[in-house]
Amino acid sequence: MSSRRTRQRTAVLRALTGCQDFVSAQELHALLAADSVPIGLTTVYRALRHLEATGGVDVVRDDAGERLYRTRPAEGHRHYLICRCCGRSRPVNSEVVERWAERIRADTGFTAVEHTVELTGICADCQSTADEGEPPPCHWEPARDPAHNCAS
Repeated sequence: MSSRRTRQRTAVLRALTGCQDFVSAQELHALLAADSVPIGLTTVYRALRHLEATGGVDVVRDDAGERLYRTRPAEGHRHYLICRCCGRSRPVNSEVVERWAERIRADTGFTAVEHTVELTGICADCQSTADEGEPPPCHWEPARDPAHNCAS
């Protein structure tokens, strides 16, 4: 895969950087289209795969198994706690997980060990809605509102 920076990769990264939480490739494509950026969905997927391969994004899966993307901070790989209702995410301290994965690698002699840790819950905002007698706005469907968590 080419590592050159293309106009499309730059546009995808710029749009992704404007998002506070994880977004799908379809959401990202919709945001780019709304900004009149001429780019195909396949190109968005290709750019996201490149960013994942080069360590530029963190990836999680939603309840349906769809991959969601968020720019990776300069500090490197992180794990997140994601609200099952609204999709809000927050990084969590995962040093113990990283040390455990490294120990497994060392103990087994495996190389290129990768791991996935996905934590979900209900954030305080969604829980407070439930506490007031209303059901929390669960079953967040990002495709309904692609601007829900992204800067314009």
